[in-house]
Amino acid sequence: MKLPPLKIGPYTAPVPLIQGGMSIRVSTSALAVPVARCGGIGTIGGSGLPVEELQADIRKAKSETDGVIAVNIMFAMQNFYNLVMGSIEAGVDMIITGAGFSRDIFKIGKDTNTPIVSIVSSPAFARLAEKLGAAAIIVEAKEAGGHLGTDQALRDLFPEIRKVVKKVPLIAAGGITNGFEMAEMMDKYGADGVQIATRFVLTEECSADDNFKQAMLKAQPEDVTLIRSPVGLPGRALKTPFVQRLAAAEEMKAKKCRWKCLKKCDHFYCISERLQKAYEGDLEEGLFFSGENVWKMKEILTVQEVFDQFVSQAESVYKEQK
Repeated sequence: MKLPPLKIGPYTAPVPLIQGGMSIRVSTSALAVPVARCGGIGTIGGSGLPVEELQADIRKAKSETDGVIAVNIMFAMQNFYNLVMGSIEAGVDMIITGAGFSRDIFKIGKDTNTPIVSIVSSPAFARLAEKLGAAAIIVEAKEAGGHLGTDQALRDLFPEIRKVVKKVPLIAAGGITNGFEMAEMMDKYGADGVQIATRFVLTEECSADDNFKQAMLKAQPEDVTLIRSPVGLPGRALKTPFVQRLAAAEEMKAKKCRWKCLKKCDHFYCISERLQKAYEGDLEEGLFFSGENVWKMKEILTVQEVFDQFVSQAESVYKEQK
């Protein structure tokens, strides 16, 4: 059966799939545009970028597609407000935000008619986000890549949040690798759509260095681990030499911060620097955020091929909710 569209605020994505926003520069307009053209929601990772660079990329995306373009910005960023306002000024369709919780963002969304999508990992924050005016809520579980707000698995966490979110779309995220799992989350668990990130790194359009993609392709279950992040949350990443050194040291030598990118930073390494090194393909020094199930993915596809695969698999088993 045909999948239903995903409606967030005034925007409708024909395919109920959001491409996760990945920083730094892993998901730019180069990836977001083809996702939007395929009927999903294409997301630019805005965290860690200069406002002017982010604005230019949003304008580029909006000039190249009539599809839905979002930007993902971590609340933990020092320049969170400037990134949000700069994105809205540049014409982004919606703001997706997590890694902390902002109350003020909902007033900004209301004042500018910009849908705000909250990433949450607990029923309490989901209930609060809906109350404050979130246009949609993404439930991100422990299988996700990057910063994590829970140690609960998606299929345990999602039902608890589904009980408290009644008025806005609820989207499942974390560890979803194929269309059968997409249909499962929508059929069995009542998700209105899914967010997928790691699968989109392994696409031809993703601008991350090929070393990044090859490291993911070669990864086995034991190569994915949790790391300590200066953001103050655990993160899921590949077990690279840098991550192994980080795990072996009780404390890394604190350094004076050159970037000042976070509101609160533990200063034991610079996350912006390490994520940029990953984007550039530095296998020794980079921090390669990755979902728990990356080992299930064995090929680099085009974005169109990813959509074709997910949609055909999902629609082969999907049953419309009564």
